[in-house]
Amino acid sequence: MINTLKNSLKWIPNLFTLGNLWLGFYATLLVLQSHNNPNLIKISSLLIILASLLDGLDGFIARMLNATSEIGAQLDSLADLTTFGIAPGALFYMLILHDLAWTIGNITLPIGIILAGLYPAAVAFRLARFNVSHSEDSFDGLPSPIGGLIVALMPLILLEAHLTAPKILFIIIYIFSAYLMVSTIRYSKIQVSLFRRFSKIRVILLLVFIVLILLSIYLKFGLEATATAIFILLLLYIVSGIIAFIIHLIQVFRL
Repeated sequence: MINTLKNSLKWIPNLFTLGNLWLGFYATLLVLQSHNNPNLIKISSLLIILASLLDGLDGFIARMLNATSEIGAQLDSLADLTTFGIAPGALFYMLILHDLAWTIGNITLPIGIILAGLYPAAVAFRLARFNVSHSEDSFDGLPSPIGGLIVALMPLILLEAHLTAPKILFIIIYIFSAYLMVSTIRYSKIQVSLFRRFSKIRVILLLVFIVLILLSIYLKFGLEATATAIFILLLLYIVSGIIAFIIHLIQVFRL
């Protein structure tokens, strides 16, 4: 009976994956319409964040229902390219890079478009490499959802707080995140580590606890503070991989 029920629900993970893709596509379209309405950029950011939740749930549900498949894996990569590559690239272009150009005589080179294209290119390469070969315990390079979230959180931090931070700072973060995705720096699979150390109930309780903390920050301090908190957590994750890589290099040279 239970196996029959699971078989009848095997389409659900792919539905979440398609939801991820649809949100990424919708976020891209909103960004293209944001010339005179910055609020559309913020909505696009929220859609990418929501899509990242669906991206995490599709794999979790697939494992719960024993519904993992090659088609699901390939579909997941296509969705991630849209949501965490194309959508963040378009978003960052409209937020930071749209007026970045280099004029030589009568020719204007759209440098902003060239820089914006780094993200979808990096995500495409990273996903292709992942599909060919990957470890069960760690990621080779920064996971594309993390990179996509880093970019998606920028408008919420900048536009909500009305900050006048130098653009070059965010451009450096953008380019460096793209590089980390195609690098061979190893990043831990947090979900794998948690499930190995704790029971499913404890992992679920931990996730609920984190959500409650973020919700309390949102209720007390607002969207900008919540986005900043998540942004800092993601940066700490990025730095953790770099530190582990440096420690590994030191150990290798000592030998």
